[in-house]
Amino acid sequence: MKAILSLLLSSLCLSAIAQEEKMDQMFPEMSRGAGVSFQKFDGLNNRLANFPQYKQIRNATGVLQLGMFKESHQFISQINLMAGSSMSGDRDTKSSTIRYIGAGLDIGYDFIKSSKVALYPLVGIGYQAYQARFFRDNSAVDFNTVLQSTTTQNNIKALDLTNGFLNYRLGAGISAKSPKYHCSIGVQVMYVGSFQDRDWRSGENQTLSNAPSDRLSQIYAGLVLTCRPFFMMRHGKM
Repeated sequence: MKAILSLLLSSLCLSAIAQEEKMDQMFPEMSRGAGVSFQKFDGLNNRLANFPQYKQIRNATGVLQLGMFKESHQFISQINLMAGSSMSGDRDTKSSTIRYIGAGLDIGYDFIKSSKVALYPLVGIGYQAYQARFFRDNSAVDFNTVLQSTTTQNNIKALDLTNGFLNYRLGAGISAKSPKYHCSIGVQVMYVGSFQDRDWRSGENQTLSNAPSDRLSQIYAGLVLTCRPFFMMRHGKM
């Protein structure tokens, strides 16, 4: 009887361990990233050159991203939400700022069969929505005129333009991994390109006649940190 009970308990323990390992492999790691992207919107900037009251937009944006990262049998998948901003734009002077939000889904393969180092190419698709905002120098506008004239009120408002790009993503990453803590730190470099040129629209995303068009051709480089979800750590999964 004792032998049977021991056998049953052992079977239950092995089953629990196997189930635990299976669940352990199912959960992706959370990823956080910070970097910089470079993108020229020549179509928009060339049109702005004809209007000296507006300042052309910058080419560089700071980027933060948050998502999930999964590696299984050297195959890699990741999904990220990102937000970028030129971190410029002073509403008290003539200035401009460009910012965007987006999402990307990438897959890849780790060519280094190691538990401590990963080197992998990436390919994926995504979407990025842009807003360009332009402030004019309104310091010479009389305050009383603003109060009295709705036309003046409209004229001193910032100008917003929008655009959006369905895109493809090509890149690579390298990272150092900690198998014990299920964390990694590394660098990713991506090229993000749109499938076609897109016209700039109004701030309400309305079509405009004779609008300049641009194509997304962006370079991104950033530091990426991945780590097991917090609730997994709480249950002793470290």
